Amino acid sequence: MTAKRILVVDDEVGIRELLAEILFDEGYQAVLAENAAQARAYRHEHEPDLVLLDIWMPDTDGVTLLKEWVEQDLLTMPVVMMSGHGTIETAVEATRIGAMDFLEKPIALQKLLDTVAQSLREWSVKARHPADGDIQSVSIAVDGANQYFALPLDLAVARGARTF
Repeated sequence: MTAKRILVVDDEVGIRELLAEILFDEGYQAVLAENAAQARAYRHEHEPDLVLLDIWMPDTDGVTLLKEWVEQDLLTMPVVMMSGHGTIETAVEATRIGAMDFLEKPIALQKLLDTVAQSLREWSVKARHPADGDIQSVSIAVDGANQYFALPLDLAVARGARTF
């Protein structure tokens, strides 16, 4: 199985390199971009499996880049926004535009890994069920291991269903 390719877009070299090292250790392939221009160029040539996108960058902010990808039909992968200065409004706007999630810096290791894995899983479910409307991924612990299920949110509720 080929390693998932994650594009890390952040103007801070230390954050880029740390994220790349963590992702590599977890079996992912990290591609680094220090600004929106490099991210644009990479995206026009390749389709990463996921993008970790900083909001505050000197050339173009991450929300603007996300909007561009949506307008150009290039949002074909999950995008997780990152910021150390983000607000609730910015996070809501980014998810409304098309981001899968939002990570606040400094990013806890487990939160990063959980968010990356969940975003890849949920995007995969949406890709397999594009006509199903809203799909919710549900995690249930079975014998100590998490099992993931895709459930359409428009299921009818059965009348007279018995509960035990």
